[in-house]
Amino acid sequence: NPAMVAQMTDAHRRFLQVLMSKGITEASEARKLHHHCCETDKVYYAHDKLDDFISTINRHLQPLFMQIRKGMSEEDGRAHYAVVNLAETEVTKMASDYTEIELELFRKTMDLIILSENGFASSTDILNLADKLKTKKMKKKEAEQVLKVFVEDKWLSEKNGEYTLHTRCIIEMEQYILNNYQDVARKCNICHSLTIQSQVCESCGIGMHLPCVRKYFKAQTEPRCPQCNEYWSCEIP
Repeated sequence: NPAMVAQMTDAHRRFLQVLMSKGITEASEARKLHHHCCETDKVYYAHDKLDDFISTINRHLQPLFMQIRKGMSEEDGRAHYAVVNLAETEVTKMASDYTEIELELFRKTMDLIILSENGFASSTDILNLADKLKTKKMKKKEAEQVLKVFVEDKWLSEKNGEYTLHTRCIIEMEQYILNNYQDVARKCNICHSLTIQSQVCESCGIGMHLPCVRKYFKAQTEPRCPQCNEYWSCEIP
């Protein structure tokens, strides 16, 4: 298997650098970047070999406890790639970038999102937490600013005053979330990765990503739960 012995080239290093500076990139962008890096550094380019190209980088990242991981956007089901730090849990990774009080606000926001029915927390609910923080109270204006930064840094995403976890956050923190929210965190019944915004079966309680729901029920006139076969009562997105 030639991929097993493939060397890291300048193209691989360039790809990694760009991905690290972005934090996350959509698969179509990653394919363009793969082409660009190979062309710029005059490295052999095979358009269908992005995964092999990434595997080569990952083998060299192993001793550094880092990895490029593939995940899916919960909104539209598109594939994304993100650089994940395996040596640290998300909170220690974030600790170098944010203050203690900002981290506490993030953790509390994450609680609200994961414990919610639909994977969203309203800005009102989050801002109400601001003056109850243990580290020290935070003014609402200040909390709004911090939320903005979390969105810019791709830990949260915001839609009409509602916040959810960004795709980057889900890819990076999947293990952390599954470990720390064992009773509530769900894996999608179809693709088996963590699901935050999900539809849940009223009978047996399994969850599914919205894009997975769309795909799974596409051809069915009578949607039934893949687990218990009861009628799927949620509206198909």
